[in-house]
Amino acid sequence: MPSATAHIDLSRLQALLAGVNGFGRNPRIGGFNRIGFSEADMAVRDWFADEMAADGLAVSRDGAANIFGRFGPADGPAIITGSHLDTVPEGGAFDGALGACVALECVRAMRDAGLSPTTAIEVVATAEEEGRFGGMLGSQAIAGQVTREWIDQARDADGITLVAAMRAHGLDPYEILNAARAPNSVRAFLELHIEQGPVLEAAGIPIGIAHSVSGISHLFVRLDGTANHSGTTPMDMRADAFAGLAEVAGAIPAVIDEIGGEQSRITIGKVDLTPNAPHTIPGTAEFSVIIRDISEAVMRRLTDRLRSEIAVVAARHHLTAAIEDKSWLPSVALDPELASLLAGEAAKQGIPVRAMPSGAGHDAQTMQALCPSALIFVPSKGGVSHAPDESTAWPDIEKGANLLLATLVSLAV
Repeated sequence: MPSATAHIDLSRLQALLAGVNGFGRNPRIGGFNRIGFSEADMAVRDWFADEMAADGLAVSRDGAANIFGRFGPADGPAIITGSHLDTVPEGGAFDGALGACVALECVRAMRDAGLSPTTAIEVVATAEEEGRFGGMLGSQAIAGQVTREWIDQARDADGITLVAAMRAHGLDPYEILNAARAPNSVRAFLELHIEQGPVLEAAGIPIGIAHSVSGISHLFVRLDGTANHSGTTPMDMRADAFAGLAEVAGAIPAVIDEIGGEQSRITIGKVDLTPNAPHTIPGTAEFSVIIRDISEAVMRRLTDRLRSEIAVVAARHHLTAAIEDKSWLPSVALDPELASLLAGEAAKQGIPVRAMPSGAGHDAQTMQALCPSALIFVPSKGGVSHAPDESTAWPDIEKGANLLLATLVSLAV
């Protein structure tokens, strides 16, 4: 029990998450498609706002389309808790959505127990966390990290601009600049999230408390060669863009072994070939490169080394290379005092915890620039995330939700 009077209603939480996941589901394969600023994303955000309003929360939206539900005093600083509702294409049922739902359930549990916070609690459903346009738009806007130049330049993998995507829903993209919160207006940010990795499950530990979050460097690479007949062009006379891409991909393990560390990750996740025909040598290869590490210095070394590797490979295959910096999120150390408070509340409840880094980016890392921030992890079955079979056991979710509830009570009541 997190306190003498307040505890999570698990069945109510399950129903809330099921409600969120009524939006954007692909019945054929079971994945969810609530891409940032898509129809499904905007619809689920309206639904979630209605849920908060029905609970008596003061609901508001900012210029970045973040949704807030305020519980407690109308004035003064707030403690913000929540996560995102958008998904990657064919994503899972728990990534982000669980954290937003747990935050609202914590407020419901406090109301049930008759608890009135002296510091307001704001439940947030952040906008566009999954990086359709690069970065984590909603929380970066709250933290004052979005510029007009970034708004003008942001576009997704299909070339759709952020400006166009927002205007399609009647939103003014430049209102994002007015979403920044004053530092003294937010006392703390707490986020519950699935781990999205195998560590907690393998260790048999139900709760992780993140002490740091990996940075993310997102590169877009284009290799240009010559499209030609695959049967008549000798192997040593080709300018094969895909061969260059394959060599870059094959070099990644050696690059990490040489200059990376235990938390280093490099991923080529999206590839487009032109003309992409069976009997034609690929003339162009376009691909994304995501580089992560908890050390910013290591991440910069990896990024620089990969740039050099791409240049060498391009020359060897008679290609030209162009590399665009899509986004850069620095690694972040989260607030140690909040982490200690979480660990103490977990000890009171007899819940084993593990201090750990986060390899994935989360709203908590951008919010740390504005206020003390903390990140609670619950285990991911099989370490699977960003996929339809993403899952977390409900007993673990209940532990994590009660831990968040206890911490909110400690901070706000």
